[in-house]
Amino acid sequence: MTSLTVRQMLYFDALAQARHFGRAAELAGVTQPALSAQIAELEARLGCRLFERGGREVHLTEEAVALQPRIESILAQIREVEAIARRGRQTMRGRFRLGMIPTVAPYLLPQVMPELRRRFPGLQVELREAVTATLVAETAAGRIDGFVAALPLDHPALSTETLFDDRFLLAVPAGDPDFVAPPVSPESPALERLMLLEEGHCMRDQALAICGSVRPANLANYGATSLTTLLQMVGHGLGVTLIPEMATGPGSAIPDLKVVPFAAPEPSRAIAFAWRRNSQRAAECRELAALLRDLRERPAA
Repeated sequence: MTSLTVRQMLYFDALAQARHFGRAAELAGVTQPALSAQIAELEARLGCRLFERGGREVHLTEEAVALQPRIESILAQIREVEAIARRGRQTMRGRFRLGMIPTVAPYLLPQVMPELRRRFPGLQVELREAVTATLVAETAAGRIDGFVAALPLDHPALSTETLFDDRFLLAVPAGDPDFVAPPVSPESPALERLMLLEEGHCMRDQALAICGSVRPANLANYGATSLTTLLQMVGHGLGVTLIPEMATGPGSAIPDLKVVPFAAPEPSRAIAFAWRRNSQRAAECRELAALLRDLRERPAA
């Protein structure tokens, strides 16, 4: 009878995610030779090749693609058992893997992390910043316990709680004559200079929905992986971009850039906390959602 170990499945999962032996070893917290040896033993026990080596990236064979969701499901159940045993009689303890989208994490984390450490000293938070689709997939597979992202989050495996609304503003060059008299209409021809985050970021889709009646002329030429990069580009006069209100707090000013409002009704996004629907940590997720909501509603010091 073929006997697979949990370690082999963990290493398989890491390699299936990273598609690179070095990065998979880092993800699993082991040396690359140790991971390679376990993968080789796993393939020997199963009697089939799981990964095609060669080039910079490792590719999954048909057998590995068929195994991946089953191994993810087994590992998710093991993590649930570990979480129950680790917490014992007390909640908000142990490791909690928290995800956030890139247009939320830099602005929410400085407020959230100190409060989490103060309220829940037994909780070790591990952070994962990624685009929404990645966070949804990793939460559904049990690799993340909960995450913060913008609605909608339409996935049958997820439960969500809305945290707050985040108003959208427009970041423009400070001396731009097209924006001397805000507010700005979503139909303004000046929005043809709109610059967007690259494909995969939900704020890209939100920007296109808000400014749907204009055609961003620069769309083919510009696409950044971070909001900070876009704002720097705006400050250098290369175009305009959407900025969420949470990104305009103290210390966020960029030289040669100003932020102007849209005309009413002002566009916004709804930020939510999501977790796996059948998770044993659902109560903790709701408690964390309540904390995030409370922090947002607190008056600034």
